[in-house]
Amino acid sequence: MDPLLPQRRRRLSKGMYIIPSLFTTANMALGYYAILEVMHATLTDFWHLDNAAIAIGFAVLFDGLDGRIARMTGTTSDFGRELDSLADAITFGVAPAMLAWTWGFHLMPPVLLTQGQWHIKLTQLGAIASFLFLIAGASRLARFNITSNPQPSNPGRPGKKYFVGMPIPAGAGVIAAVVHFAAGEPLESSYTALAWSAMVTTVGYLMVSTWRFYSFKDIDFRSRHPYRLIVLLAALFALIFFFSRRVLFAIALLYMISGVFWRLQWIFRRRSGPPPPSYKEASQTS
Repeated sequence: MDPLLPQRRRRLSKGMYIIPSLFTTANMALGYYAILEVMHATLTDFWHLDNAAIAIGFAVLFDGLDGRIARMTGTTSDFGRELDSLADAITFGVAPAMLAWTWGFHLMPPVLLTQGQWHIKLTQLGAIASFLFLIAGASRLARFNITSNPQPSNPGRPGKKYFVGMPIPAGAGVIAAVVHFAAGEPLESSYTALAWSAMVTTVGYLMVSTWRFYSFKDIDFRSRHPYRLIVLLAALFALIFFFSRRVLFAIALLYMISGVFWRLQWIFRRRSGPPPPSYKEASQTS
């Protein structure tokens, strides 16, 4: 037996812990790049905003990979969880908040000179909506870190099939998908800017809500017949590659609406169900 074999195994084990952290570092680097691109955007060079949206989209992919790789390799650690949380606060909190404000409000040209004061008020409203998104995302991360077994207010099946509240990468993905759908071209109408502020605020509310959102954690790549899943993912990646703007926009909106749909479905089922028995009826039947 090789006397150096245990030492080599320990080195290999330590090296495996670095792999998820590398994906987390890439996530943070993409968030930093997105912030730089937002800062370089102007009315004539608005394509920087599209680059920022694309960077956030790739960061969502890396964020999903680091956790899954850590679980598959058994290399989860407290350090990795803390690093991932800090990276998410930058990439999916600060970067999309800056992107939402710059694209929807800061670079929106006033239509008429007489609307200059209204344009300033609208920009301030957008700053408030973007900050609400940021604080909601940070609160969502804090709740996720301290809660061991969260239960949604409209419960689904037990286990980790659902998130409680929209995860912050999905919230950032909605912001990035809308900007990418518009190719980064800023809004030009005060009415669309008002609708955008309402949407940004809604996404922030969904992140701090207790509504359930599908987590995709029950997808098993190690099943005996994973070819169907591989074909489905290949088709999805092909659609994103050729029609990224429309496909990502549709996916982001459908995921956001899914949480609202499940919530409304649970409310209607609870109202249409039979009323609970009173205390006297329950004591008589017991």
